[in-house]
Amino acid sequence: MQTSAPLIAHVIHRLDVGGLENGLVNLINHIPEDRYRHAILCMKGYSDFRNRIRRKDVVIIDLEKREGHDLMLYYRLWKHLKALKPDIVHTRNLAALEAVVPAMLTGVRVRIHSEHGRDFNDIAGDNRKHLLLRRTLMPAVNHSIALSRDLENYMHTKIGVPRRKITQIYNGVDTEKFHPSDGKNPELPFSEPGLVVFGTAGRMQAVKDQTTLARAFIRMLKIAPQLKNTARLMMIGDGPLRNAAIALLEEAGCPELAWLPGSRDDMADIMRQMNVFVLPSLSEGISNTILEAMATGLPVIATRVGGNEELVDENETGFLVPPADPEAIAQAMIKYLEYPRLIARHGSAARQKAEKSFSMDAMVRAYLQVYDGRRRKR
Repeated sequence: MQTSAPLIAHVIHRLDVGGLENGLVNLINHIPEDRYRHAILCMKGYSDFRNRIRRKDVVIIDLEKREGHDLMLYYRLWKHLKALKPDIVHTRNLAALEAVVPAMLTGVRVRIHSEHGRDFNDIAGDNRKHLLLRRTLMPAVNHSIALSRDLENYMHTKIGVPRRKITQIYNGVDTEKFHPSDGKNPELPFSEPGLVVFGTAGRMQAVKDQTTLARAFIRMLKIAPQLKNTARLMMIGDGPLRNAAIALLEEAGCPELAWLPGSRDDMADIMRQMNVFVLPSLSEGISNTILEAMATGLPVIATRVGGNEELVDENETGFLVPPADPEAIAQAMIKYLEYPRLIARHGSAARQKAEKSFSMDAMVRAYLQVYDGRRRKR
């Protein structure tokens, strides 16, 4: 007779700052401890981001994947799964999908895979090699989870997963941690009265395309130079595009109007310092940062890609713009500056939608239904 909760082994590429990882940590933190235990097997290690896991019983394993095709990785994975004896193996995204084979070989009967978004090198999900790998391995998966309707349709039409084997689950957001502001924090930049702060957050890498936002901010100031008195820009996160964005702002002569501090651990406080959130990504699954911005009561300007259209209601909670289009983002920013009442109206509607449709409780219930249901069928 089992005396402890069943174990889920989550297999991911790396436990570091990111939307997939944030969603995993939120799920682990909010699943009741008497329902499931957790282990995280990381292909390429982990960072201090692991400290966001509040439970002390979570096993985190670095599989130490070498560059290229590391065949010994699968042996190490098989060995750890054999020792852990998980009841469920849950792989996330293509980078971890191959783990279903060692899972089968160790006798794990419940194998779940979820798709969270697409890579910069395969934004449309049409890479033939990747499609072949997914189509080859998906029959070994008992059930799939898609984080957006867009990804659900992709899994069914492009990969061939039957609809009955896919559950679409939106990420949840902590609406208590992320809540509207009562006023600006004087300990953070741009707290002066009358300023309108546009902000973004996330890894500063090509798929997130933050340099387009920097160009949009610069373009906005060229269209309406008087906005230098009121408009400010926050870009939170680290990565290869950070220096490029700083260089663009310096070249345009407006670095003092922007704040790019790198990675931060106080995002809830920083969100409340913003007035409008902007997401310039080239590709998205379901953006945690959009959900956090909505919960904070911020209107959102987002690119019309992936699951963004499922989160942002045009001219109700924000504006949708084409990807890689600084002019379109600049015009949306100007609209908020010209009609400041829109900020309050769209922000209030965004908060209401976050509370109604994207609660943490709803997300946890949906995952538990999948986990429990598959265990009953094994």
